Amino acid sequence: MNISKNLDENTKKLKQELVSDDITFLDIKLNNTNGILVFINDLVNKDTLGELILRPIAFCKETPSENALFEMFLSPEKKQIFEIEKLIDDLLLGNAILLCDGISFGLSFGLKHFEKRAITEPPTSTVIKGPREGFVESLSVNISMMRRKLKSKKLIFENLTIGEYSGTPISICYIKGIARKSLVEQVKKRLNKIEIDAVLDSSYISKFLSEHKFSLFKQIGNTEKPDILAGKILEGRVAIFVDGSPIALTVPYLLIEDFQSASDYYNSSYSATVARYIRVISVAIALLLPALFVSAELFHLQLIPLSFLLTIVNSIKGIPLSPSYEMFFTLLIFEILNEASVRMPKYVGMVVSIVGGLVLGETAVNAGIISAPTLMIVALSGICLYTVPELEQTFSVLRIVFLIVAGTLGAYGILIFIALLAIYLISFESYSTPLCAPFSPLILKDMKDGIYKGFLQEFEYRPESLKNKNKRRIKIKD
Repeated sequence: MNISKNLDENTKKLKQELVSDDITFLDIKLNNTNGILVFINDLVNKDTLGELILRPIAFCKETPSENALFEMFLSPEKKQIFEIEKLIDDLLLGNAILLCDGISFGLSFGLKHFEKRAITEPPTSTVIKGPREGFVESLSVNISMMRRKLKSKKLIFENLTIGEYSGTPISICYIKGIARKSLVEQVKKRLNKIEIDAVLDSSYISKFLSEHKFSLFKQIGNTEKPDILAGKILEGRVAIFVDGSPIALTVPYLLIEDFQSASDYYNSSYSATVARYIRVISVAIALLLPALFVSAELFHLQLIPLSFLLTIVNSIKGIPLSPSYEMFFTLLIFEILNEASVRMPKYVGMVVSIVGGLVLGETAVNAGIISAPTLMIVALSGICLYTVPELEQTFSVLRIVFLIVAGTLGAYGILIFIALLAIYLISFESYSTPLCAPFSPLILKDMKDGIYKGFLQEFEYRPESLKNKNKRRIKIKD
């Protein structure tokens, strides 16, 4: 509905739509012209409102024309709006709006002001070397942090709003000329299709961006650090910011990303390579060790060295549970302790995780409910699982599936399941990008940033797996 030149009519429409007590309708006068200033009390900077809006109104000596009205205010964020609905949307974002009698448009002033968290190091991405700043819940602050990292006119932000009731601002970020146009259009198309009551965090958006709805594996990357995000979009990815969330999303996503760490790029290539191999080996231990142990106990005792077999036999003597149930029971205890330590207050959670684990574990072994080797294997598996924290939830489920297969079919079942899992991952694509690149398909040029971490001079070209047109990123002069 268009804004009328009749102030009373416009005011009546606004008051019918905006009935909350925290919305202020302030009557004003511009010389002989009546007007009304509308704003939400706790979202507007009152000092700026008085200085940039109310002061020019107070010193207005003549009835302003439409052009003069727009020019008389010094606010750097001002715009004309001709529809009531858009005026209300701007108001709910925290802007102040001005309507005058005889003027067929409203003025919107960007005077948003609200408390926000200070920029700190994110708890999920701590580093010894490198930048320590992390994203916060304010979209404008996050955009400014990216602007500080990448001072380029080709860094593009495209804004939209999602959520019928939340009206959450979303920003798509990419570098023009590096990110594929088809990728950008695909992301925008998916976002524009979202119809939801509210978007309270970026995780809501990631569910809609995922192409395979029921897949166990991640399809959308995420990060809380501006330096990591800058590196990703420089490779050709598209980022999505959500107001109210400190986590930025990235597409397309490669499985190898979560085996990489921010510190890898600030330390020597040798230490980074060793660290990545350790992460891969740790994940293999976390997934397979409990299953292989149960399989060996049930079906393949001949594969266990004699001395170790005697130790196992002595430890399981009198244990009432079968190897499978024993392992499941121990895993259940571990998961309960983990969940309790996360949910409890910090000063209690640490005590629960350490003391609870020691007391319960030792008591269970002494009581003859579980064996010492089983407890040690579950503890080692749990520790190894957290070397790749971003994939912890996925690997926790896979570990249980491996355990079920091992208790049912033994080592043959484990090998079959590994083969099926490999086939699934190899054939998995998201946003026209293979999940397992650069290993499947094998892209030799991209192997310099796979498990092996190459030297900076080797990163002359962007990853071919992301299918960028602008391939070169380093020009080495002779």
